Amino acid sequence: LARSMSDRELLAAAQVAPKRLLSFHEHNEADRLPQVLETLRQGQVVALISDAGMPVLSDPGFHLVRACRAEGLPVSCVPGPCAEATAVAASGLPPQPYVFLGFLPRKPGDLRRILGQYARLPATLVFFERKDRLRASLDAAAECLGPRPVCVAREMTKTYEEFLLGRLDDPAFCQEDLLGEITVVIGPPEEIPASPDAEIFALAEVHPDLPPRALAKLIQTQTTGRSAKEIYELLLARGK
Repeated sequence: LARSMSDRELLAAAQVAPKRLLSFHEHNEADRLPQVLETLRQGQVVALISDAGMPVLSDPGFHLVRACRAEGLPVSCVPGPCAEATAVAASGLPPQPYVFLGFLPRKPGDLRRILGQYARLPATLVFFERKDRLRASLDAAAECLGPRPVCVAREMTKTYEEFLLGRLDDPAFCQEDLLGEITVVIGPPEEIPASPDAEIFALAEVHPDLPPRALAKLIQTQTTGRSAKEIYELLLARGK
């Protein structure tokens, strides 16, 4: 299996001559899975490789590995490039423990909800981000996580590698447009903050009989910075 035709060059350099190459990515993983599993059931060997990151962690592969484990099919791993581990190692921030979040959600409400879940966890947080969403994610992290040290790493191991060090509570940090692949490392809390959603949940307890949508509109009039839609989604996620 391979992510792109350029993987032929990688295989040639390793002196591996595959019988067949198949693309395997986030858009076709579900469709390819039965075919790959059948190949493995027949006793053939399948290699999942990537030319841009560590499979499963940085690229697709989790569902394939889980399916193989469920059927008792053997799985071995030869570690490859791993952006989150590289960024943590070079950031100067505490490496243990750290939590890898992958790519953060796009919707503001989902983004804040994910970050809020880790606000009180004494761990370094690591995630991937696209250059056009970096500023919004850093702003949301500052709001949900409080003052913390942060490292923005880009183009690691490449010609224009750069590590930008600063703080979430510094509004001037990382305002310039960055190019390339970006990994963000946020240090653990300097003191355990109160949950950013605590006020909303406290107000919700005052009106236990209101349905979620009406409750969200009421709470929105009593708080600032959150839309009624965000509050509504937050209440649903909590099971209100």
